[in-house]
Amino acid sequence: MPSSPSAAGFDNRLALAIRRCLGISLSGAFLTLPIAALAQDESNAEEPMDTMVITATALKVEAPLVETPRAVSTVQREELNARNVQSLDETFRYRSGVLSGQFGADNNTDWFEVRGFDQVTYVDGLRAYQPGYYKWLPEPYGLERVEVFKGPSSILYGEAPPGGLINAVSKRPTAEKRGEIEIQVGNRNHRQFAFDTSGPATESGDVRYRVVGLYKERDGDLDGTYNERYYFAPSLEWDIADDTQLTVLASFQKDDGVPTNPFKLAYGTLENTPFGKVDPQTNYGAPDYDKDEHTQTAIGYEFRHFLNDTWKFEQNFRYSHLDLDLRSTYIMTYRNDERTAPRGHLQRNGEIDSFTVDNRMVGKWYTDRTENTLLFGVDYQDLSLDGKEFDSYSYDTVDIFDPQGDIIPVPSSLLARRQIDKEQLGLYVQDQLRIDDRWILLGGVRYDSADVRNEFERNNVTVDETQSATSWSGGVMYLGDNGLNPYLSYTESFQPVALTNDDGAVFEEIEGEQWELGIKYAPSSWDGYVTAAVFDIEETNAFATAPRGYQTQEGEKTATGFELESVGYITDELKLTAAYTYTDARNKDNERVEIIPRHMASAWLNYDFTSGAVEGLTLGGGVRYVGETVASPASSIDSEVPSYTLYDAMVSYDIDRHWTAQVNVNNITDEEYVASCDFWCYYGESRSVIGSLSYRW
Repeated sequence: MPSSPSAAGFDNRLALAIRRCLGISLSGAFLTLPIAALAQDESNAEEPMDTMVITATALKVEAPLVETPRAVSTVQREELNARNVQSLDETFRYRSGVLSGQFGADNNTDWFEVRGFDQVTYVDGLRAYQPGYYKWLPEPYGLERVEVFKGPSSILYGEAPPGGLINAVSKRPTAEKRGEIEIQVGNRNHRQFAFDTSGPATESGDVRYRVVGLYKERDGDLDGTYNERYYFAPSLEWDIADDTQLTVLASFQKDDGVPTNPFKLAYGTLENTPFGKVDPQTNYGAPDYDKDEHTQTAIGYEFRHFLNDTWKFEQNFRYSHLDLDLRSTYIMTYRNDERTAPRGHLQRNGEIDSFTVDNRMVGKWYTDRTENTLLFGVDYQDLSLDGKEFDSYSYDTVDIFDPQGDIIPVPSSLLARRQIDKEQLGLYVQDQLRIDDRWILLGGVRYDSADVRNEFERNNVTVDETQSATSWSGGVMYLGDNGLNPYLSYTESFQPVALTNDDGAVFEEIEGEQWELGIKYAPSSWDGYVTAAVFDIEETNAFATAPRGYQTQEGEKTATGFELESVGYITDELKLTAAYTYTDARNKDNERVEIIPRHMASAWLNYDFTSGAVEGLTLGGGVRYVGETVASPASSIDSEVPSYTLYDAMVSYDIDRHWTAQVNVNNITDEEYVASCDFWCYYGESRSVIGSLSYRW
């Protein structure tokens, strides 16, 4: 049985755990607030694309993935449809280097770990700000594709953790008229109605539109939890002239529900008790009082103008607003006795206003032996948060095996005001040189300056800090005649930290660096690719847990690993997606980092019947393996978390050229498993069954 720590030490340790696992403390928001922008791929088509993908995520200029000396994976709309992806963190279940689902089926947060570290999320090439519980949640139905850039990304994207970034690309207007209406039903009372229509708005086709909308509701994986969503996203594209284009993107999304807090103790999950195991659907929250009302609105544009045959100017801009009213109750990490444990409660009520703009000049010129692409840019962000918050780590007591949902309401007078203001300016230069169609040389440098003010009225603490950093990046790749392209790259990351230690001193910025050696294989005779990479990431000035539970900055975190990934057609009808990841993530004391498995593997097969009586039928199936993990070294959990294997399947049938019926099942066997432990333990998501019927024109 785990021992109970002292009250003071426990509260400090719990505060750290909550900041690390949930981002509850807004003062910790600056650990995950990168600035900058990704350039958007200019393709408007939603048709299935070759696995030889051209993207602008990694370099901010268009380049084939197999000719980019960085590790990048992408999931297209076709695959999102096939697997019926319902949340962003389901996207990369069948790609290497990305861990998701480690906290179960959370209904108000997308959770990813990339190469053993946290990641940051972008939407349409611009940062989606997610400080604390103010989460920006992309709706998967509104996306054309999702990309993951693995490893440090500060060279083009400003402050970021060393794990990587995820870019969600919205659906765009199309040149041809098209549309879709879809209805879905499923277990846990899943209901969804969606539509998507696009095409030319003028006779000449120089103005095009798209309108995407959705309503869906579903119960959470815990008793008494649910989420209801409204989503609407119009967009317009205008060819102002032959050399000038403007794309306007807007979205509105409203979520209402009761939050899923999957926190459970090791006692009753990993560990046996005199009262048996805790049911995975057990809810330690207060569903009659808890709520999650979340509204996010955005409008922005992408502007491109060709100055001449060599130079073009690009500008991305977005303004976003987020309103949040959150009440959330959760169990603590220790128990009072064999049956009861304290509960914590938090509230957030506030709003975020932000805008970000990225200006780029791209020049490309040629000689007999070379092709040179020069990129330089300036980006700027402004973020303002104004809200009230409440935190109690021992609000009341709950029966571990028979929890009741009642809770005493929190008086509004106990909510304290938090104000955060942040401005950041970034300057960057990158050059890509291609020599004799054999060598690709890449180099870049970036400078950032961030002004951050964080004021909290409860303890009368104000942090007003300016921090700056310079980041470097480089890479070299050889292009082989047989499609084998080996490469070596180096990248850096940094994170300004607007926090103070117990003595009142401001922490130093967190820095990261990565060396990566890899090979990409995509022969012209095969519609597919294989990539393999070894990487070594080191993060300095990382936060560590002192013996008494408070944060120190004496830490160092490392991750070394190997990734193997392949997507391609074995035959004209059979497509295979397969991935393997090995990651050894360790802290400053050379102990394994919590939650991160050493081994992950997955494979998905799709078979399309193209003739005979079953023409139009598609069968798909996948298997996902996640190896054993450990809990936080600072916790009292000694047991390892066992590995688990899950199976998914889909069947789709094109009734005719308009109608399609489909059924998706995730976790077919309804496996009951603990997905991970840090200070708490988390059951994995239960079986999901969803049927779809769509009409397309």
